[in-house]
Amino acid sequence: MKREYLKKAALTAKSDASQTHDTVKAILDDIESGGDAKALEYAAKFDRYEGNVVLSAEEIEAACALVPEQLKADIRFAHDNVRRFAEIQKSTLTNVEMEIEPGFVAGQKAIPVDAAGCYVPGGRYSHIASAIMTVTTAKVAGCRHIAACSPPRPGVGVAPAIVYAAHICGADKILAMGGVQAVAAMTFGLFDLPKANILVGPGNQFVAEAKRILFGRVGIDMIAGPTDSLILADRDADAHIVATDLVSQAEHGYNSPVWLVTDDRAMAEKVMELVPGLIDDLPEVNRENAFAAWRDYAEVILCADREEMAACSDDYAPEHLTVQAADPDWWLDRLTCYGSLFLGEETTVSYGDKASGTNHVLPTSGAAGYTGGLSVHKYMKIVTWQRSTRDASKRVAEATARISRLEGMEGHARAADVRLAKYFPDETFDLSVHKQ
Repeated sequence: MKREYLKKAALTAKSDASQTHDTVKAILDDIESGGDAKALEYAAKFDRYEGNVVLSAEEIEAACALVPEQLKADIRFAHDNVRRFAEIQKSTLTNVEMEIEPGFVAGQKAIPVDAAGCYVPGGRYSHIASAIMTVTTAKVAGCRHIAACSPPRPGVGVAPAIVYAAHICGADKILAMGGVQAVAAMTFGLFDLPKANILVGPGNQFVAEAKRILFGRVGIDMIAGPTDSLILADRDADAHIVATDLVSQAEHGYNSPVWLVTDDRAMAEKVMELVPGLIDDLPEVNRENAFAAWRDYAEVILCADREEMAACSDDYAPEHLTVQAADPDWWLDRLTCYGSLFLGEETTVSYGDKASGTNHVLPTSGAAGYTGGLSVHKYMKIVTWQRSTRDASKRVAEATARISRLEGMEGHARAADVRLAKYFPDETFDLSVHKQ
């Protein structure tokens, strides 16, 4: 059976990349040449905020005091889950060594980057969870300096809950600055920050483009597009829960794709019937995004069986993948392309987004086909080393010299030759290239 689209997206999640690129590049160049003063100009223009940029200890303390105790407890709960999961991830990275030849040892070492810059969105929604996800993992990784930047609200500043989350998770500096100017401040080492080695965290298309332009000069977690989610559901799935989960992800943004893949037509039709009412029931600020995302970007796909459903999902390589179908272990073994997987109706993407412990900074726009999301590993450099005795280097030097000459790289060959001549002066070596 060919995949049948019961609902087909009218649009794809693309922005005007060329215009965005030119705008962001100009701002980055302007700030790099103009320094702190130019960054403050852009902050006044775009953030409409002229308060203190680098929060003082007193300002952090005052902001934390504004956070209700129950919310503080929830943030600490989420932080503890993310921290413990990151610690387990870090434990999978170990320093190793092996003896390649008797006396010739090669090894691997994991070294955290020195400075991390964490971007925490704070526009329409205060992304408390993004502060937890980015700062905590950097701290567990062992970064010596962690900066967190979040857009301030005009006349108010950074949301107190974001300040509290960034603070308890281990941020060394918290900046009231958003957008391209915040990315520039962390990259160029403005306001007495160390220059970031890596930039992490979600943001709008301008933040994403700034990270794209700066990649190579600094590391980044990934180039992020609009968030996307796919649900695999069979005939026994709860249509109301499926529809609710789709709507919960559609509220992220007007261009956030949500997809339902099923092998049951009745299930698909019931979900399509329920979604509009669930969107209408949202608060107005959330309803607009969810309505546009469902109307323009959502798809409902009918497949013949679970194997075709899995193949369809792998083709989409969604950021978030939910399975509400029988035999979760089969799906866990079969599925290969996703940012984060949620098995069974007892869990949901919202849990991963906020508090369960896995990271919510994930690959979008099909990037899950080749990469995973943000983890403690992203802050770690996996480097190699080697050491040898003189005797152990003989065989390696001979092979190096001959391979290098075959490649036409005489300088490389001579670096091996001189060692053979020094360490084994009484021996003769045939290091020429013998052509067939």
